Order: sequence, then structure tokens, then C-alpha cells
Amino acid sequence: MAVVSTSSLPKSTAVSTNCPSFSGLRRSCSKFDSSLSLSTTHSFFQHVDSHLRLSSSRKGCRGVVTMAGSGKNGTKDSISKLVSDLNSAKLEADVDVVVSPPFVYIDQVKSSLTDRIEIAAQNSWIGKGGAFTGEISVEQLKDIGCKWVILGHSERRHIIGEDDQFIGKKAAYALSQNLGIIACIGELLQEREDGKTFDVCFKQMKAFAGKRHSVPFLAWLHSVPFLTRPYFHSNAVPSWDDVVVAYEPVWAIGTGKVATPQQAQEVHAALRDWLSKNISADVASKTRIIYGGSVNGGNCAELAKEEDIDGFLVGGASLKGADPDVALEKMRFI
Repeated sequence: MAVVSTSSLPKSTAVSTNCPSFSGLRRSCSKFDSSLSLSTTHSFFQHVDSHLRLSSSRKGCRGVVTMAGSGKNGTKDSISKLVSDLNSAKLEADVDVVVSPPFVYIDQVKSSLTDRIEIAAQNSWIGKGGAFTGEISVEQLKDIGCKWVILGHSERRHIIGEDDQFIGKKAAYALSQNLGIIACIGELLQEREDGKTFDVCFKQMKAFAGKRHSVPFLAWLHSVPFLTRPYFHSNAVPSWDDVVVAYEPVWAIGTGKVATPQQAQEVHAALRDWLSKNISADVASKTRIIYGGSVNGGNCAELAKEEDIDGFLVGGASLKGADPDVALEKMRFI
């Protein structure tokens, strides 16, 4: 299942220098001590939580980490073990942790997980209830305690066939009901090779943000002619504090290929610039943009050094290993 962690401290915060390169959500300055033994999820989180650091100068941003397997993964026993380990973990007061299990295990997780940790769903429907067999409504998710939902994941786009407009409507409805979203975007390999990465990502961002229109407005001085200005319709994001953007180049998901730190940073910086130009500079500064695509404990440290990478959306690597403890051990840098 998924784990999302957020920190409310500014990225400029600096503390002791005796810590891992990227532990938990935040970046630090020294190398990871390979002599440390992290044999359990409990010790994993205690280790992470005791070494949270920041190195970026950008203000007001919250670091984020997501560890997520695909919806078909997990059993009652394996999830019970993960929940037990999470409940035993010591977490700092300024760190939010969110888990995202498959639908059929959400109630199990909610009933046994500490209230200190929030829950996300892996999908939701476009509106309120109705005869849509097999779908999950936002109201149902909130009723069982979900605070977040993952929308626009590449598998939903390219396997299930959800398009930008459909995903945008899902996001608008979820946000209108005060359910936070993890908004996934990303290009196919052919689109990257054709130089269309920014075009694709910006189009997907626009769908999450809402449609733009131009309408006339009368200046307060009658001598000034009618002017026009862009605005977002009522389905626009009510608060970007409730949105985490996840950039996932589709060609890197589950393939073993990963974008270089420079490639990922280039897109993240472009997304932040898009937010600045189309929403506001304040939203651009505060919105958390995370990276996903074959992320694991071996490559996340270098990615995390980049200024605009606020965390990770981790897939299969969060579930690999003989048991959940091994999976989280592999993710010790994150």
C-alpha cells in the first residue's frame, strides 16, 4: 500500500549535519551510514523520523513521499503487518503520514491504524453516487475515513482509458467535497522523443486546474473600455493546499528506467513555472511536486537533491521483498 508523508517545515530549515542524504521526507548533507541496521518497519520509521532535514531555499513548500504498489497487491495478513509496524513507529509532530491501500482493505486499515496516520484511496468516481456499478464515490471514501485520493495515474489513463477531461472532472468533484488529491501527470516515451513532454504535462495540468474562459468586465472608470481577463470556472481548484502534483513519466513506470535527476528537475521546474503563470506565484511556491517512475532506495537520494523535487511516488519498490519489513528497508532513504 501507499505511504504519503508531508512536512510543514520550510525547506530552509537546517539542523545537525550527522544524518542520511535523504531520510524520510527531507534532504540533508552527509552520506548514509551503511552500518545502521534497519531490520523492521518500526526501526525504519524511527530512524527516518529522527533525521528529518531540509536543504532547499524555497519557502513554504512541504516535502512529500509516497510509497505505492498497484491496486491488486497486498493480503489481509501482509497489510496487518504493515499497519502494526506503522502503529509502532515514532513520528514527529510536524510530519503527516498517509497510507493508500487497495479499496477492499481500506476499512481494515482504518479500523486498526493509528489516527495519527491518514488514508488515501487509489481512485474515485466523477460525481455523487448513482448507478455506476463497480465505482467508488467520494462520499463513500469520506465515510470510511479517507482524506486523499490518487487521480490520473498512468494506468488509469492508458489501460482503463480515462482522458484528461474525465480525470479533471473527478478531481474537481473530489476537491469540492474537501477530499485532497494526488494529481498524476506524465508523458509516454514517444511523446518525450517527439519533444512533447511539456505540451502533454501542461495539458494534463490544465485539466486538473479547470477550464479557462475569457469574459468581459467593466473597469471602475466608465471612460475605460470593456476588457477581458482569463479566469477558472467553478470547477477550478478551490485550494491548492489540497493538491499534490505527481510527475510520472510513463516510460519509467515499472520498467527499471528512471529519469535522470536533470530530466526530472527540468519537468518539475517547468510545472512550477506553469503554476506561477496560470495560477499564482504563491501557489507555485507552495504546491508539492513529487516524482514517480521506478523510484527505489538506490536512486532517490540523487533525485532528492534537485530543488523542485519534493518527494516520490513509489510503486513496486514499496512491495518488493520477502515481507513488508524488507520492502520498507529498501526504502530507507525516502
